[in-house]
Order: sequence, then structure tokens, then C-alpha cells
Amino acid sequence: MTLRTNKTNAGQAKPTWKERIIRELIRYCFTFCYLAFFLGAFAWYRRFILDEYRITYFNYGAAVVEALILAKVVWLGELLHLGQKHEDKPLIYPTLNKALNFSILVGVFAIFEHMIGGVIHGVGVSGGLAKLWHEGKYELLARCLVTFFAFIPFFAFRELARVMGEAKLGKLFLRKREPAEIAAPA
Repeated sequence: MTLRTNKTNAGQAKPTWKERIIRELIRYCFTFCYLAFFLGAFAWYRRFILDEYRITYFNYGAAVVEALILAKVVWLGELLHLGQKHEDKPLIYPTLNKALNFSILVGVFAIFEHMIGGVIHGVGVSGGLAKLWHEGKYELLARCLVTFFAFIPFFAFRELARVMGEAKLGKLFLRKREPAEIAAPA
């Protein structure tokens, strides 16, 4: 069976399913790397703060697992077209809108995580939610706040790539520019 490139109404080649899968995997990996780096840095920050009070903290693996899960949440949210309402406005609007919407989605998934944890630990859904309310509500709020601020530059670059094109943005960041390109515009 041969994979064929479909034509769209504009006459441009529509990507094949294989190309779309590869593109989505690359986007997922990029999202994971960004979040793993950010959450890893935050885990180190926690460690340094807690060390002042002689409290040990070694949950670096949790940052990687959380990055994997959050990257999946972002991927799901993008499939559901979450936050695409303001894409025709200046880039600050869709950037902040997506950062807020995806942070709320992360909070919702954290609540589901506690509900499932309650079921696994034998206290039921309500027991998991009660534990979250009594022991982890500030942790959840802090997680959403940190995630919101981590998502602002993330979605700013995503919006730039959407407007400029991923290839052009990639070239700007990854390719050495010639002296004529570096000169200031008139």
C-alpha cells in the first residue's frame, strides 16, 4: 500500500497521516522537554528552599513524570481546540488565553489524579478529594500558578510559530545568520 499526498482546495499538498503522526510526536517531545526542564528547575528550587529548614527533597523523578503527563494534557487540549477563540487578535490575547485555559485544564487533571489516588488507596473518590482539600489545596493552587507562568512563554512561541510558520521560527533560532541579516532595519 502506498501513502499518497492528498491535495487541498488551495492546491497545496495535504500531509499524509504518517507525516501528521510524526509532526504530532515532535510537538509532544518538544512540549515534554520544555516542561521537564521547567519543572526540573522548579524541583531544584524546592530542594534549595526546603534545605534551609533541613528538609530533604528528592522528587526529581516526579518532575519528569509530571512533564510527561502535562505534555499529554497539552496535546489533548490542542486536539480539542482549547483556547483557539482569540487567534485573530494580537498575539498577547491568544497567548494569555491559552496559558489560562491550559492551566485550568492542568488543575482539573490534578483533581482527577487525587480522585483516582483515593480509589487506589482504598478511601474512595470522596476520600481522595477530602485529602486534596485538607492537605493539598495550596499545593494545587501553587501548581496551577506555576504552570500558568510556565505556559506564557510556551504559548507565546507556539503563537509565533503559528503566525510566522514553524520552519521560519526554527530557522531564526537554530540557523546562523549572515551579517546582512543581523543589520538593524532602517
